[in-house]
Amino acid sequence: SQMPHGHMPLPTFWKMVEDTLQQSGAQIRSFCQTFETVTPSPVTQPLNPAEERKVLSLVSKHGPDKLYQVTSNISGSKDLDLTLQRGQIVALLQSVDTKGNTSRWLVDAGGPRGFVPAGKLQPY
Repeated sequence: SQMPHGHMPLPTFWKMVEDTLQQSGAQIRSFCQTFETVTPSPVTQPLNPAEERKVLSLVSKHGPDKLYQVTSNISGSKDLDLTLQRGQIVALLQSVDTKGNTSRWLVDAGGPRGFVPAGKLQPY
């Protein structure tokens, strides 16, 4: 009875709830379409010869299923964080950091090893 719509007959209330949910669903669908249009999925970057040699080394050490490509530049801000450029290939060592955080992964960048945000990596 304290709710603003407490005085409405039940069928009218449920109709209002249904209309609100349909409107919200339409807004979410519209947002999703806009988001997909504005932010296209990352595209695999071509490799230069030096990077290609590094990839071959990473494959031989860790296997092809562990390779990931950096989707946008990463600036390491903490100790043990790596700074990497978009398009670089890394090998996944652990999908968790030392504190159990799964949003930071331990990777081998073909020499240096360190942590990077998991959201900036895509399978290669």
